[in-house]
Amino acid sequence: MKPFFAHILIMLMLMVMLSSGACTQHRLSPFETPENQSRELLSEIPRPEKPITAAVYSFPDKTGQFRQTQSGQAHYSRAVTQGATALLVNALQQAGRGEWFRVVERDRLDNVMTERRIIRDMRQAAGDSGGNPMPPPKPLLYAGVIFEGSIVGYDTNTVTGGAGSRYLGVGGSTEYRQDVVTVSLRAVSSQTGEVWKNVLVSQRVYSIKFQADAFRFVSTGDILEAEAGITRNKPRMIALQQAIEEAVYMMVMEGTKLNLWSFSDEDDAKAALETYRKSLDRETPPGIDEKMLQEGEP
Repeated sequence: MKPFFAHILIMLMLMVMLSSGACTQHRLSPFETPENQSRELLSEIPRPEKPITAAVYSFPDKTGQFRQTQSGQAHYSRAVTQGATALLVNALQQAGRGEWFRVVERDRLDNVMTERRIIRDMRQAAGDSGGNPMPPPKPLLYAGVIFEGSIVGYDTNTVTGGAGSRYLGVGGSTEYRQDVVTVSLRAVSSQTGEVWKNVLVSQRVYSIKFQADAFRFVSTGDILEAEAGITRNKPRMIALQQAIEEAVYMMVMEGTKLNLWSFSDEDDAKAALETYRKSLDRETPPGIDEKMLQEGEP
């Protein structure tokens, strides 16, 4: 019975070690998708002097990167999402709790024009039949600024590392990898075509692997080997969303400094610009976040 109990004991130890790595504090986990710092900064921007009508045509993936498997072979799917245009529109609509930008449809403008033609045809048919004619379609909104850009980089394995230990045949290890996604966002004048401002933002994507294993001689001629592991990945779409939100936040602040637009309250403007200045002065330590490793340490 001793080998059996030893097997059970070691497996319980492995389960405890993995659960301690997986069940980290919920509010501090870097892999969570709820409100993040970039979204909070974006939504807390003070009210503008007047809303800005903006157009978004496309936000393509210019990296050319394909997703890689664990063996290093290229996958047919792209490394990053191809729906970055929707993320940019969402970020613009969230700026200042939706009070900063009025986003007009340009990516699928053909659909809008088709519906307008249908309205005109139905209005003409109603007038020819003697019925009450339908109201004509309103003029399309004119966008004073065009937001353009793309995903310009996705670098894999920019930082790799790990740590582990073993005692009396029982041990655990942690491995991590860091990727970096970079986006470019620029504001273009629709009247002159001048590029008012261009910003570059990078966001890190973490992958962490926790592993526990045991190697024991349970009886003469018998060897017990047990191994368990868990891998946690920060969703690439969330990292890209954070990068786009931070780019919109930076664009609003930089545009204010260039007098392209302004806040409605001068005191709020000073406080917001001071917060922005401090965020630029804050240095991010190189490598992986130590707090993340401490929380997910098996």
